[in-house]
Formats: sequence, structure tokens, C-alpha cells
Amino acid sequence: MSTLLYRWGKTAFAHPARFLGAWLVLLAVIIGSIALNAPKLSSEVTINGVPAQRVLEQLEDELPAAAGGAGQIVYRAPQGGTFFDEQLVAPLAASMDAIYGNDEVVNPAELAGSAKDQAAAQQQAAAQVEAAEQAMAAVRAGQELEQPVPLVVEGQLVPGVTISPDGTVAMAQFQFKKQIIDLPAGAIEDILDAAEEPLAGTDIEVLPGSSLQELPEVAGAGEAVGLVVAAVVLFLVLGSVVAAGLPLLTALLGVGVGVGGAYALGHFYELGSMSVVLGLMLGLAVGIDYALFIVNRQRRLIMRERLSAHEATGRAVGTAGSAVFFAGTTVVIALAALTIIGISLLATMAIIAAATVAVSVAVALTALPALLGLVGERIVSQKARTRFEGREAQGTDHGTARRWATFLSQHRFIAAASVVVVTLVLAIPALDMRLGLPSSENYNSGTDQRESYETVSNAFGEGLNGPLLVVLSSTSDQPVDPKAAGAVVAELGEVKDVASATASGMSEDGRTVLVSLIPEAGPTDPSTETLVHTLRDRSADFGDRYDVELGVTGQTAMGIDIAEKMSDVMPIYLGIVVLLSLVVLTIVFRSIVVPLKATAGFLLTILATLGATTAVFQWGWLNGLFGLDSTGPVMALLPILVTGIAYGLAMDYQVFLVSSMRESWVHGHSGRESVIDGFSHSSRVVVAAAVIMTAVFAGFIFNGDPMIKQIGFALAIAIAIDAFLVRMTLVPALMAMFGDRAWRLPAWLDRLLPDLDIEGDQLLKRLGEKQS
Repeated sequence: MSTLLYRWGKTAFAHPARFLGAWLVLLAVIIGSIALNAPKLSSEVTINGVPAQRVLEQLEDELPAAAGGAGQIVYRAPQGGTFFDEQLVAPLAASMDAIYGNDEVVNPAELAGSAKDQAAAQQQAAAQVEAAEQAMAAVRAGQELEQPVPLVVEGQLVPGVTISPDGTVAMAQFQFKKQIIDLPAGAIEDILDAAEEPLAGTDIEVLPGSSLQELPEVAGAGEAVGLVVAAVVLFLVLGSVVAAGLPLLTALLGVGVGVGGAYALGHFYELGSMSVVLGLMLGLAVGIDYALFIVNRQRRLIMRERLSAHEATGRAVGTAGSAVFFAGTTVVIALAALTIIGISLLATMAIIAAATVAVSVAVALTALPALLGLVGERIVSQKARTRFEGREAQGTDHGTARRWATFLSQHRFIAAASVVVVTLVLAIPALDMRLGLPSSENYNSGTDQRESYETVSNAFGEGLNGPLLVVLSSTSDQPVDPKAAGAVVAELGEVKDVASATASGMSEDGRTVLVSLIPEAGPTDPSTETLVHTLRDRSADFGDRYDVELGVTGQTAMGIDIAEKMSDVMPIYLGIVVLLSLVVLTIVFRSIVVPLKATAGFLLTILATLGATTAVFQWGWLNGLFGLDSTGPVMALLPILVTGIAYGLAMDYQVFLVSSMRESWVHGHSGRESVIDGFSHSSRVVVAAAVIMTAVFAGFIFNGDPMIKQIGFALAIAIAIDAFLVRMTLVPALMAMFGDRAWRLPAWLDRLLPDLDIEGDQLLKRLGEKQS
């Protein structure tokens, strides 16, 4: 491998136009494809096989009109006015008529069922009209209402609209004929425009619900700050603007091809916003780091070995490039292992992220040496060469790293114990971790999502922000008995933590009845999760007494099911990662001790990361530092995503750090001496890479989407903990503790394992023989 990459690097250096031209052509094709057919992003999170999804699939067969996405619009009355005022009622009703007039919106009449069912619906509407008129009479008499009331205009019920008890807020809820991601381009904008047109001149404020609002920007100011930090670190490490610019340039190229390719193919599959952001995060982080490792090695070879830029590039690609190839492959394998879990959402995210990492590796091994060929000898200025020679002559090169490694070697037991204690303390909050999907409540104050959520909560109660759709299905071939359905709805309304339950539709054959159920608490409240389980547990009882099965769905129920599914598969995936880590590291380092301690360190990283994430996002500790002002559950997908990604990235640092120690040991240093020597030569670039990766991930903490915030924070803290506590402190201490025994391997196992030559020893041996 190292010999092949050596030749590849020299060829790319000598013929930069060929290599760069190929990448630029590919990038141009991708950009053109996106311009011709731009994909749609979705923030919806669904997983096949969970109870809520099975109920949705049932509705698609039995009552397709009710299986589409849900829409919500909140209307706020002008200052000093209420929706009890006659001059505001007509525009509000006209706005709702305009919504129902859109071809993509379900008209409530479509859910009425047979003629008999329509008569029952009309009777129910008449009762609601009477109750609303009585409420209006009470308001005119100066009384205050205690319950919301439906909107009635000239004796006719306007379906889907509820007015708050104080009359200052009205909420419209409606159903789309399709899932929101499947709506035609511009459909949501057309609906909002139609809803606002009748309100002209009324000062009524319209707040679209979260499903109708634009997705937060994929990348913004926070991410730009992360790149600026990366640029500064690159300049400090590499010492020149030209050298610092190369990793940034190749990282952007890799992201353009990797994430751009996902965009270009987005019209063939549902493209989630988290998939795109995850690819962007990893592409930038690993793209910069991998290029940094190679450029740093090339510059060191030029200065230390007095090689030409051409030869140094070949050797850098052959040695550091081998480590980059292996490290990138490890990340790809860790991400690809997510597809084994059998969850399509995770599989899509993992494939896009893995593809972006693979592209970043390919760019680092081909486009980067081509760029180095364009730069030539200017990659190291004469001033930098002179400065290096001075430090080398004085013996001050790597002085700080050598002192730290020596300190760890001398105090290895205390250092190792300290890291274990600190990480376990950080992990304590994870014992209280609650998984779920963030809601509009978890957006920053001042955003449309948060304002809409708070308006609904203050006017109607938090439960209306997370309604549940209960589906009653006949267990026989006969339609559901109307009396039985009425009895079930009445009993559902009496269940603990239920604010209200009302029948909202029926299939044409009468075998499926829809019930809109409003919880007392919000969608992420633990009591709502308990309520969903309580409702499902009562299905058997309803089947015995009323011959109906009960299913619960809706976005709130979906979030609860996803959280439970993730909790179930997390131990399986963690076991896969641990086994993968032990096998791969045994092959790479030809040791038993190194894989065991590396894997143990990784487990400490994951525990501490989940603990810190729980403390910040669920408990609210120090969340103001990250622009947060609310708490909620930890995103259900986060533990398994962070485990896979952090493992792959942690192995990057493990490979670059410990392979340097092994190289020193192979060349004759004793166990502890090899730790100090290897650490001295590799730690500086590993620290720089960790700072860069942490900065890139941290930039996403300030994204508008609460799920992206959590991913950015968790990955940033995972890299910081793993790099600075585990790899830069625990690993050297443990390596010094075991000494020469760290590199022992049974002879029979040594014969079975392939020699990957990560350090490039075979390449250097061949080059030495050639020169002699």
C-alpha cells in the first residue's frame, strides 16, 4: 500500500493538471445537476417498523386522506382585539376557506365516511355550533371562558379552527393529502399566501407551525467561525498562508463532491437535512485533518531530510497517506456498520456521511499532491528552513511535547487514574438521559418555531403542540359500532393526562375511526410518553369490550417510538464497534494491549460525551454559553451516531499517535523511550487536528435546528475528550505503564495477521536499497 501511494503521490505532483482537472470536471457536473433539478430537504424523522409507522401505513391503505402530513397555522388577533369580534371572524373564516381550497389540503368532508356517517358528523357539528353560540353569548355578557371554542360564522361551523378562551389566538389545524416532503415545489408557500390574502388590512398576525416553516440554514455564521479557527490553527502549525490554504481548499473540494453528490442524487430518495449536515460536518473536519497530516509530513521531510518537494510529496503520501487511507477506511466502516441495524433513516445518513469521508480521503491522496505540485518548493520558505535548522541545532524542537510525555511517563499511574475519574464523573448525567425528538420548544427564542409553540402553549396548553392521532380499527369484518366508538372516545377523554379526545373522521367502509387526542403536556414531556404507552396498553381491553383495536400515531408518537428503538439497538451497535475496534487495531499494531486500552479509552469517551450532552441539553447546565434557553430530551439518534462517528475519528488520532510510538520502538527505543520519542514527533499535529475538528463541529452548535445543535455539540465534546484526555494523556500513560509488553503478540497470531505497513517501513526500506 505505501509503495503504491508513494508512486501515486509523485505522479500527481508531476501532472497536477490531470488530477485536478478530473476533480473539477466532476464538481462541475454535480453543480449542473443540482441547478437543473434541485432536491427538497426534509426535517421529518421517521423509522419503519415502529408502532406509529405501522399505523400510518394502515391509514394509507384504509383512509389515504388521513395519512398525509399535518399542517398548523396560528393566528394572533391585533392589539386590543379578539376573535370574538365580528369584524375579525369573517376574515379568519375566509383564510381557512382559502386553505381548504388548495388541492393539496384535505377537505374535512373527505373524512366523513358514508351518508350515515355524514349525518352523524352534521349532528356533532350542530352540537358544536350550539356550544359555541352559548360561549359567545357568555362573552358578550362579560363572562370569561374556561375552554377553547370552535369558530362559527353565521351559524356554520368552520372545521379545524379553535379560538382560545381569551379570544386573542386562533389555531387552524389541517391535513395534507401527502407527506410534506412529497408535496409539489412551492405548495406550502401557496398555502401560506392564500391564508394571508383574506387578512389584508386586519393586522391579524399569521404564524405557521413548525411543519410549514423553512428549515434552518444548513450552514451559517457559526460554521464560518469554525473554518476561521481552522485556518488560524493551520497557519500556526504550517507556518505559511500557502501551506495553510491547501487543507482548506481540499476539504472544500471534498465537501463539494461528497455532499454535492448527495444533493444531485437527492431526487431519487428522501434527503434529510440531518444527512446533509452530517456529511458537511465530517467532510470539512476529516478533509482538513487528513490534508494537514500529509502536508505536515511533506514539510518535515523537506526540512529534516533535505528532500526535494517532489520526493517529499511521494514519501508523505506513501507514509502519512497510508495512515490517512486506513483512518478514513475505519471511519467509513464504522459508519457503514450503521446499515446493519436495519433502520433506513440511519442507513441513508450513514451512506451519505461515509461517501463524503471516502471522497475526502480520495481528494487528500490525489488532489492534494497535485496542488503541492503546483506550489512546488514554495511550500517551505527559506525563512522556515532556517528557523527549523536553528531549533534542531539547539535541541528545542518538540520541547513541550517531550516534557509532557516525560511527565506522563514518570507519573503514569496518577495520570491514568485522573483521566478515568474525570471521564466517569462527566458520564454521571448519562444515567438520567432521556431520549426523544426535540420539538419547536427547543428552538431559540425569537424564532418562528419557538414563537408559534409558546403562543399555542399560552393560549391552549402545551398539549396542542403535540396532538396524538388515535386510530380505532374494527376487529371483525363489520363496521365499528357508532355507540362503541362513542364509548371509546368518551373513555379516552377520561384517561389520565388527556386534555380532550374527539372523533375526527371515519373510513368509507366504517371499519376505521379517527380520534384526535390532545395530551395535557407537551410533546417531549415524560407524561406524554407514559400516556402513549397507556393508550396502547388499553387496546386489548377495548378489543374485548368493543371489538376495536387501538393504534396511536402522529409525530409525537413517532418520536417516542424512535427513542425506544434507538435504545434497543444501541447495545448491539456498541458491541459491533467494540469488536471492530479490537480486530482492526490488533491487525494494525500487532499487539494485544494496544487494542484493549484503545477500546477502553473510546468507551470512556462515549460515556463522558453522553453525560456532558445530557447535562447541557436536558439539565440545562451552562446551556446559555451555547445560545440555548430551553431544555429537552437528548435526540434519539444522537448516541448511536456519535458512537459510530467518534469511534472512526478517535481511531484517526490513535493511528497517528501510536504508530509513531511503534515506529520508534521498531527502530530500537525501549518501551518508555519509544512513548516519549513517538509522542514528541506526532503530538503537535494531532493536537492541531483535534483543535480544528473540534472547532468545525462546534460551529454547528449555533445552527438554528435543535437536532443539529446537539450533534455539533456532542461531536465537538467527543473529539475534545478523546484527543486531549484519552489519546494525549491516558494513552501515553498506559503505554509507559506497560513498556515493551505493549508490543507483544503471540507468534501464532503474528503469522496469521496481514502486514498493513501503516508506518511505511517497507517503503523506506525499498527506497534505502534503491539509493544504496
